[in-house]
Formats: sequence, C-alpha cells, structure tokens
Amino acid sequence: MKAVRFHEHGDPDVLRYEDVEQPVPGAGRVLIRVAATSFNPVDGNIRAGLMQGPIPVTLPHTPGIDVAGTVESLGAGVNGVRAGDQVVGFLPMTEDGAAAQYVVAPAEILAPAPRSIPLPDAAALPLVGLTAWQALFDHAKLTSGQRVLINGAGGAVGGYAVQLAKSAGAQVIATAGPRSSERVKAAGADEIVDHTTTRLSAAVTEPVDVVLNLAPVEPAKLAALAELVRPGGVVVNTTVWMPAPSDEKRGVNGIDVYVRSDAEQLAHLVALIDSGELRVDVAQHVQLRELPALHARAATGALSGKSIVVPPAA
Repeated sequence: MKAVRFHEHGDPDVLRYEDVEQPVPGAGRVLIRVAATSFNPVDGNIRAGLMQGPIPVTLPHTPGIDVAGTVESLGAGVNGVRAGDQVVGFLPMTEDGAAAQYVVAPAEILAPAPRSIPLPDAAALPLVGLTAWQALFDHAKLTSGQRVLINGAGGAVGGYAVQLAKSAGAQVIATAGPRSSERVKAAGADEIVDHTTTRLSAAVTEPVDVVLNLAPVEPAKLAALAELVRPGGVVVNTTVWMPAPSDEKRGVNGIDVYVRSDAEQLAHLVALIDSGELRVDVAQHVQLRELPALHARAATGALSGKSIVVPPAA
C-alpha cells in the first residue's frame, strides 16, 4: 500500500511517499480502508521531533491522527463493529497514523461516521472536535447564559468551539484575524475582536465566565487572559507548552487540556452533525502524495482552515 512516512525527525522534506506493507489487525483491532486523514499542527511538531517526550513514536512513523474510512477486516475479539461500517476515530498518537491507504485502529476508539457529509470530510472532526468539546464541557463546565471568550477562534478547534458554545446557550466573544473573521461570524460568534488591531483588555470590558485559549500567544499575553475572568471563573488552555494562568486571590482556575480519544463523545458530535446542529468546515482536499508540501506550507503559517488528505483508491 501507499503511505507517507518519516524515517528521521526533521523538516517537512523528511516525509516520504512510499510503498509499505499493509498492516494486519491484532486482537481488539480493526483494519480500516482510509477515506481520508487530516492535517493537525501537532503532526508537524511530532515530525520535527518536538514532541518526543509526551508523544514518543517509533521510526519510521506514519502521521495522521484523524481517520475516516471503512472497516475492511476485524481482529480477534472485536464486537460492535462490522466489516463495511463507515467510521471515524482519533487514533493513538504514538502509533502509526492514517496517512496511508490502510490503518489499524483499536475498535473502542471508533464511532460511526456522519451520514450527512462526504466520508472524507469526516476526517476533519475527531481531534479538533474532541478538543473543543472537552475544553468547554469537561474542563470549563460551560453552561447556558455564561460569557465565554474564545481566543484564537479562527482555527479548526475554534470553529467547533464557537458552534458548541453558542449551541449550549453561551454568549460567545471570539478573537480572529481578517482571514478568518467571516468564518468565525458564520460559526455564530456574538462578538468578534480583531486581534491584529485591538487589545483584548480594551475590547472585553465586562468579565467573562470562561476564557478558552487556543492561540500560541506570548506568555505575558496568556497571563493577562486571567484578568478578563470574573472571580471564580476559569481559563482553559490548549497550548500545553505554556501552563494555563490562574489567579488564586480571585479564585480563577487555570486548566491545561490534554485531549483524549473518546468514542462516546465523538459519536455525540457525529449526531450533532447529522442533525444539522454542527457544521464541518473543510478548506481544501489534497492528495496523499502532496502531504510533504502541505507540511511545508503549514511550517510557514500559510495554511488557513482544515486540510483533508486523501489517499489513492485502494
């Protein structure tokens, strides 16, 4: 089968489009014929060798944390999944990913794919959708009527976070640059702050209940986010290389998010898609052989929106 792998850590040019032996599912696992994976910034960090501590991978390594595809065959002891099922999943980050024609996945991480969108587009959901859901509801405990500031709403996680927060009945203030402001507005933000021209402290004049930080901001700017939160509120941070700020005197709690694979939550997000309550935005589809070029574009900051990576037909 065709796959993209890197045999050493480094720049995007370490990625190779090559022939690889098709994997065989062991006990509790399934073989998936990949319809698509997607690009996530963490893919670039893993490839570059920046995540060898928290996310050690064995070389050569196939990237691609998200998968959408069709179950091809089952390993021993698999229940609840059948050959022919269309599924989505957030794959184990330390194992080979879905930048290939086939991938093996633990059966328990899979959820039925949405039926209302093309199967390849479903690869835009797992990692970023779960990050948004867990940040808002597992950690921030967001409820109807609260005010939430989503800093860095123009990215893929931000798009889901705005939609989910608004659907939960929250008032949503979102920061976004000129390239993404229309997309954030369409997601349902009540107020948009252009972070390229406006200071947050000047724009957010009333305290918020929750700050969700999705942006790799400078440490001083990250710390300042806690000042925008009411006493007893929370700052939830997904840029885990910088700890979430807190303010003990005012009871503001800082929480760092380490997203986890959760098939039940993923199935709930799929149900929201199929009911029309959650929209999946895809910026572009690229062929698997173009993945090295996609990594190179991401390294320069040229990517906007979610990129779907499609392997050749099996």
